This record gives sequence, C-alpha cells and structure tokens, in this order.
Amino acid sequence: MIFRAMTIVGALAGGVGGSQFPEFSQQYVQRLGGAVDELARQVQRYEMDAAKVGLSLDELLTQLAAEGRLSATQAQNMAQDIARHDRLSEALAALQQAGPFSRVRLAPYLMDGEIVQRTRGEYKMAMPLTFEGAVFTGTGLLAGWAGVAVVLALLGGLWGMIRGGRKAF
Repeated sequence: MIFRAMTIVGALAGGVGGSQFPEFSQQYVQRLGGAVDELARQVQRYEMDAAKVGLSLDELLTQLAAEGRLSATQAQNMAQDIARHDRLSEALAALQQAGPFSRVRLAPYLMDGEIVQRTRGEYKMAMPLTFEGAVFTGTGLLAGWAGVAVVLALLGGLWGMIRGGRKAF
C-alpha cells in the first residue's frame, strides 16, 4: 500500500515537472533573445569604434591587448562579449526554428547558466493546455512512476535478501 502511494506521488511529481518544460523553454528563449539583442548592440558599438580608427575588430582587440594591463583587460572583456554573442546567437537561431518537442533534443542550447538562473528566478508555473504540454505531462508521469517503482523494487529486493540471510552481491 505504501509503495503504491509512493509511486503515485513519484508519478505526480514527474508529471508536474515534465509539464513545465514547454513553458520554461519558451521563457528561456525569450530571455535568450533579449540577451542576444543587447550583446549585438555592444558588438556593433565595438565594430564602430574599430572603424573610427581604421581597424577591423580583431585588429582593435590585438592593439588594445598590447597597450597595457588595463587595455588588455578591456580587450579580453570585449572578446568574451563577442564570443558570448556568437554562442548565444547560435543557440537562439536553433531554438527559434525548433518546436517544443525538438527543444528537448536541443537541451544543450538551454544551458546558459546566467539565463537559466534569471528565467528560473522569474518563472511562474503554468498549466499546460497545449498538445505538447499534455505529452510532456504524460511523459513526466510515466518517468516519475517508473523511477520510483524501480527504486522501490531494488530496495525491496535488497531488503528481502537481508531478511532472508542471503548476500546481496
């Protein structure tokens, strides 16, 4: 009886967790778009600064890095901004073209720590009233039920071996 209740709780927890993926990923993509827009503005400003002095962006960064400690630090920060812009732009393009089911396969693009943290901080659980929400809920229910059932079966088998005096391994 208690094992059945535990598997039901596991299934419900999995269903609730799974049902949130479509909405969380959508909110993540919105924040990602905002981050890419802001970084694009910064990179464009860096490119305009380079053009004003007749250099390419790479040449500007190289020259800044050679001018001293403060300039080298600034060049490094600019290079990191540019690299982050490129990385997040690639993720945004992939995620915008993907539907909610494809986003599961593209989960590595949902892993920018800063954006995940900010999305999680503002995230409000939503009732999934879409087809994909229902599929993710069902998948989560099955995964939660199966996970708890497997753990309980393993623990029950181990307990039986211990009580029966047989060695587990």
